[in-house]
Amino acid sequence: MTPTGQSEVSSPRPRIEGDREQEILEATLSVLCDVGYDRLTMDAVATRAKASKATLYRRWSSKAALVIDALIAEKQHPDIPDTGSLRDDLVQVSCAMGGLSDEKPIGILASVLTAINRDPEFAAAFRERFIGPKVAANRIIYDRARERGEIRDDLDIDIIAPALAAIVLHRTFLLGDAPTPELITSVIDQIIVPACRR
Repeated sequence: MTPTGQSEVSSPRPRIEGDREQEILEATLSVLCDVGYDRLTMDAVATRAKASKATLYRRWSSKAALVIDALIAEKQHPDIPDTGSLRDDLVQVSCAMGGLSDEKPIGILASVLTAINRDPEFAAAFRERFIGPKVAANRIIYDRARERGEIRDDLDIDIIAPALAAIVLHRTFLLGDAPTPELITSVIDQIIVPACRR
């Protein structure tokens, strides 16, 4: 019993906050980039973060929850550009830090691709919390372009908006092309913008 009469077992668990939480999330990303999602374990993260596994489970109920929080903490949140041009908005958002030309998020994406197909819990959280905000930002860019009269009224934004990332990532992961600003701009100029025109 404690001096207040409460047992140690019933006392509330301390929360992991601030710098310590950030250290654990950074360790998670480090392990993720080293071994990929499938081989990442709570033990490995605890060792890298110099923490106990019990400490991790006080804050995260599963590997999926921990990795998603690490991805969200790492993700850049650039402003949604509003240049007055669909083409220039797409170039700015895609070539900025955290965009398609940024090596770090591309590397992280590569490390979780198999998990998206194999782990339903992770896939659902990844789509909602990591991909969802990107989809919403892209939608704003295309909606503004439609309001300006840059794109035709019958264009299906839900199909065209992810097309840029799909093409660039296909070339990156399957064809081995680096996702450079030049490649991204070429896809925008030769495929995306012509497909949107009236």
